[in-house]
Amino acid sequence: MKRDRRNDGSMTTGAPGKTLFFFALPMILGNLFQQFYNMADSVIVGRFVGERALAAVGASYALATVFVMLAIGGGTGCAVVTSQYLGAKQYRELKTSVSTALGAFLFFSLLLALIGLLGSGSVLRILKTPEDIRQQAGVYLRIYFLGLPFLFLYNVLAAMFNALGDSRTPLYLLIFSSVLNVLLDLIFVTRLGAGVAGVAAATVLAQGISAVVSFGLLYKKLAGYPREGDRRLFDGTMLKKMIRVAIPTMLQQSIVSIGMLLVQSVVNGFGSSVLAGYTAGGRIESICIVPMIATGNAVSTFTAQNMGAGRPDRVKQGYRAAYGIVFGFAVLLCAILLCFRRQIIGVFLEEGAGSPAYDTGVSYVSFLAFFFVFIGLKAITDGVLRGSTDVAVFTAANLVNLSIRVAVANLCAPFWGVAAVWRAVPMGWIANYLISFCRYCSGRWSQKRLIAEKGPAGPAS
Repeated sequence: MKRDRRNDGSMTTGAPGKTLFFFALPMILGNLFQQFYNMADSVIVGRFVGERALAAVGASYALATVFVMLAIGGGTGCAVVTSQYLGAKQYRELKTSVSTALGAFLFFSLLLALIGLLGSGSVLRILKTPEDIRQQAGVYLRIYFLGLPFLFLYNVLAAMFNALGDSRTPLYLLIFSSVLNVLLDLIFVTRLGAGVAGVAAATVLAQGISAVVSFGLLYKKLAGYPREGDRRLFDGTMLKKMIRVAIPTMLQQSIVSIGMLLVQSVVNGFGSSVLAGYTAGGRIESICIVPMIATGNAVSTFTAQNMGAGRPDRVKQGYRAAYGIVFGFAVLLCAILLCFRRQIIGVFLEEGAGSPAYDTGVSYVSFLAFFFVFIGLKAITDGVLRGSTDVAVFTAANLVNLSIRVAVANLCAPFWGVAAVWRAVPMGWIANYLISFCRYCSGRWSQKRLIAEKGPAGPAS
């Protein structure tokens, strides 16, 4: 007889702050490992191939990361529906939501891979990628897009584990994927001399293996939930509900990456040396925002489960507790960056070896060190709105964020130089937070409910 897991993963009981923190912690560690092997690509290329190769990976990274964040955002958005079904104890609909999301994103990822393969060269030219690195950047992107379906499936699978209240399994899988990616990087780059192509191939292989393992583990986990009659593998009505939340979430998760992509032409205009320093600084920023984004995603799952259980009062308690988590991380990040910024940038670039590159990286992280609290506040507030499926203002806030980043970077670059790119970042975060916070204070999010209550007749969808 199978063990009844109907209470596994529930976030509708217990102290909200403690529940949130210990649920978010594996997500933070997992995302850090994901950033770690992304950073390892840059470190290995920068050290063993050269500054131009690092700049080529950086030029590709902005575009590639947009697709990573689309995958994470899409999975997180779909997982809101799954979380609400779990909170409402509607297990048949929960299982259908998982298979519906996987099928839809497999098709979507294949379409994006085709678009990426056909259009990556044109995008690099539009972004004014320096001529001396364009060919290497194109090689990286073509290999990357071949593995895009694995990337999407892995991230959707990880989001589904989180929706079920299991943030540990994605952590273990990311540790495995990270270690495998670094080992393959070292083999392909240092042993086989594959350069930028080797880095891309290592990432694709590591993601592919992890996606297959994740699918098997999720299938086993779903089998442990109670059976409630026959279920459908795909539900078009349910997909519409997911799309309603997934599209704004994809935008929200990818704001940083889309912003980096849209200002890439500004950075490229300063030459490949400055681009290398910007790449190093951007990788550090990506690592520093991990605790904030993960906490926001944890708040989203917490909100979705409790809204499904009809507990908006508990959502408010969790939101207040999340402020303490965010401020704690912000103070820690600021202290680390201010004390060790030169050593951190030195991991990517040798001091004095390329002064513009090194100085650009140090300036980048020195400025942003003081402002990470604002992306944390934005993330947890957006998390409440996303988890309750109150997406209209949430979407507008993220569009304002993006618009400010792009406008300030482009308009102020003639006066501030490349520093305009990172000075624009906290302006967007603050505006996003204030708009979302006003919506939270209105209380209208608490009146939203994406799924119907379960009636005696069966499914609610």
